Amino acid sequence: MQPVESVESVEIVEQQLADPVEGVRCAPAAGSRAGVLVLAGSSGRIETDRCRLLARAGLMALSIRWFGGPGQPAGICEIPLETFARAIDRLRADGAERIGVLGTSKGAEAALLLALRDPRVDAVVALAPTDLVWANVGPGADGVTAPYRSSWSWQGVPLPFVPYDDTWQRAEPEGAPVAFRSHYQRSRRTFAEAAGLATIPIERTDAEVLLVAGGDDEMWPALDHARALAARARKATLISHDGAGHRVRLPGETPLPPSPLHRHGGTPEADAELGARAWPEILRLLRG
Repeated sequence: MQPVESVESVEIVEQQLADPVEGVRCAPAAGSRAGVLVLAGSSGRIETDRCRLLARAGLMALSIRWFGGPGQPAGICEIPLETFARAIDRLRADGAERIGVLGTSKGAEAALLLALRDPRVDAVVALAPTDLVWANVGPGADGVTAPYRSSWSWQGVPLPFVPYDDTWQRAEPEGAPVAFRSHYQRSRRTFAEAAGLATIPIERTDAEVLLVAGGDDEMWPALDHARALAARARKATLISHDGAGHRVRLPGETPLPPSPLHRHGGTPEADAELGARAWPEILRLLRG
């Protein structure tokens, strides 16, 4: 394994954003020509700590709230991919010449889809990715959860998606954290025709792609997804760890507490090891 680069001594400037969307922008005090849009998964959080980490590594990092905020859908339902394109506008306006998008889980889904539609995206880092577009997670702008709709839209048109198989039943007792991996696997089999239409055509992007996945991911089969993407992509690197789960932890990041709702799989040690393996390649890709 390559040694982990130390970046703690780099002075950064942090700016809280409110217009046109809520977010945070962190950058080295000396400036940077490489910008990265950082997208959380279904937590919906603004990734402030991850932006700080990337800024200390010499990158201009921007994270926005893309659902659950004022004037936004309460869930991940027909989210316009233009939301992320406007964030790239901001990075470019702030001087970024090379653009990367780093997304986790549903954020990785968005990052891959954006790279197919916005030629300004030079690089994608997809942590715990999917190779399909999935149905909504939570309600749309109308406050309605069902029937299922796409997670994403482009130019006002919802993207083809895979619905969830509602006959699936959790294996855990009531009140225990739930593993959803088998739900996604079952839904893919049940709606095989929809899955064919909802496949993310990663081979159509010229962006460089880094896929990072754990084999013990219990939220969805991220390593299977990543392998499918890597097999089709023009320029892709896959970094994996059989014992890691859904929460890839980069060097310098604090471990997240166990979720009372979801089983993410992996262990803190394996998740951190996967992040350490990927970190040099993440920096190489995003810096260009």
